[in-house]
Amino acid sequence: MPEKRDIEINSRADTIGLMDMDVRPYPVTPPPSYDQVKPVYERRKALEFCDWAEDNLRFEKRYPKDEALSGLRVLDIGLWRLGHKFCASLFGESGAEVVSIEPPSGDPLRKLTPFGREEYLLTNKLTGEKCGMEFVNETVNKHCITLDVEKEDGREIFKKLANNVDILIDGMPPGYMDNLGIGYRQLKEINPRMIYVWIGMLGQWGPWKDKQSKFGQWELEPFASCANAWVHNTGLAQDLLPRGKGGDPTRSGIWLADYVAGGQGYVNALAALYWREELGGTGQMIEVTGAEALMDILDFDITWYGFNASIKARSGGWDPNLNQYAWNPCKDGYMMIGGQTDKLWYNIGFCLERDFTQFGRLIHEDPFLKEMGARNALHALIKTYTLTTRWLRDTNRVEAETKLLEYQLAAGPILYIDEVCEFPHFKYRPWVYVHETDYGPLLIASSPSSYQVRAPFRCKWMGRDLGYDNYEIYLKWTGMGQNKVNEMKQKGVI
Repeated sequence: MPEKRDIEINSRADTIGLMDMDVRPYPVTPPPSYDQVKPVYERRKALEFCDWAEDNLRFEKRYPKDEALSGLRVLDIGLWRLGHKFCASLFGESGAEVVSIEPPSGDPLRKLTPFGREEYLLTNKLTGEKCGMEFVNETVNKHCITLDVEKEDGREIFKKLANNVDILIDGMPPGYMDNLGIGYRQLKEINPRMIYVWIGMLGQWGPWKDKQSKFGQWELEPFASCANAWVHNTGLAQDLLPRGKGGDPTRSGIWLADYVAGGQGYVNALAALYWREELGGTGQMIEVTGAEALMDILDFDITWYGFNASIKARSGGWDPNLNQYAWNPCKDGYMMIGGQTDKLWYNIGFCLERDFTQFGRLIHEDPFLKEMGARNALHALIKTYTLTTRWLRDTNRVEAETKLLEYQLAAGPILYIDEVCEFPHFKYRPWVYVHETDYGPLLIASSPSSYQVRAPFRCKWMGRDLGYDNYEIYLKWTGMGQNKVNEMKQKGVI
């Protein structure tokens, strides 16, 4: 029998869990009205243009507009990884008819939940089926069907589906679909106009083709970030901290390699679509890896190594090219300040020395810091940021931003997620909004492509129960009737 203390601890844990699940009202404060924003336009002498922009670009006006990829058919197959899912969602948001294939048991990503806690799963209000937030967020405007492609009947059905698509997105492990006889080499014979996009982490060929396949073939995102020095490049510099206090690399808090690869897959597919329609007349295969997609945005790290055979060290939040151009801790968080030109550099000093007179003496009177090139040296960065943080430690973000903007400086606070969601500018446009779903109202980010005059992206629905669209899609895309779908379900194929 449990002791009284154990019962009290469990009861307290249950109470905390219930408290965590309370739905936070949104927004806590309403967004600003047009009458409140209008004086900003007038002050910037931009009233006419801003009024035109609001009339033509406002988020709320997107639904009656055309969809850029209306009529395009996209088929997506894969498990776990987000690259192919994000790519397919972009097609869905831009108007394509997107069908996502899962095995009859469902994509394991449906059950992925923070800390493994089931109470953080979303519950469908109509069916009671539970689903993880990760899966719901990456199932925008997608029709969800089930199919076991490892069964012969399943492969035949897959071929019929593939025969009716413009774009097929493959998120399976390297060579998996080809080994089943339903990869690009086989499918192009039945649908030569199909654009086949494989999205993975390290590639389908080359010495590392199967490096992670035995145990981690579905979960390669961290390995991609590590394989291209992205993780090495991220984190605080060892030389700037006492021994044992930092300097280790760190990975992004999100599956960045997956998302960058998904975006690249979308762009590549659109280019291939244009080539098919305007130049070549046929489809093609495209391979996108997360490792290479991140390498494409590594700045000049690779060129630096080729230039002088050295490794550009981690510099934390500092930019080794500019001083100042970094975040610094302040009284209530962190503040980003930019001083990338001589004029801005001195303006920072003039601003800070109003409250912290030593800054001007220690910085502006230092002959070494007179030139931009000299003040980017490591010891100059240390001196500058140390003194800036000395000023910021007694200043909160609002005060710091107000003072810095008076000197026409690029400055802004690092916002926490709750501040992002409640920030007046973001609510007014809006960058985040409440979308009604089968799982209840969900707070989500709007697409960055929502603001278009003619054909903006849009979210029409999020998430689908497992196999929700089986009957509709199989009839529409393959001609299978309800009885045939039921037969395949009984065989475990669908």
